[in-house]
Amino acid sequence: MPLLRKLELPDMDAAAAVHRAAFDQVLPWLTGLHTPEEDLQFFRERLFANCELWGAEDHTGLVGIIAFREGWIDQLYVLPTAQRRGIGTALLEVARSRFARLELRTFQRNAQARRFYEARGFVLVEETDGSGNEEREPDARYLWSSLSP
Repeated sequence: MPLLRKLELPDMDAAAAVHRAAFDQVLPWLTGLHTPEEDLQFFRERLFANCELWGAEDHTGLVGIIAFREGWIDQLYVLPTAQRRGIGTALLEVARSRFARLELRTFQRNAQARRFYEARGFVLVEETDGSGNEEREPDARYLWSSLSP
């Protein structure tokens, strides 16, 4: 299992690269929405400033990331070549160990992510038409609570 550690500002280049590689693989119809420079700025100025970020590293470097804050998971991505090894679950457990209740959004078309979250106790609470997100992509809001059966 890769090493899990809290990420620091110098890690944001690698974190943005993991995000971009995983995002483009799973959501190819949204590829090119942002430039690599915009991704880096988002990670450095928004996520790092407002979230706790953790990463999973193996011998190749950073292979997965999670960004979370009180009550929300903002980002969870694992490189396609590192998926199905328990990395996403391990990162998710970091956030669940901090909070008794977490919400997140994922795109409705991202069936892989939806199955992942549902298998780990997240419950669908809302679906939208996408008018509230910059991608204009229908999304789904999920909720997990440590108090749920």
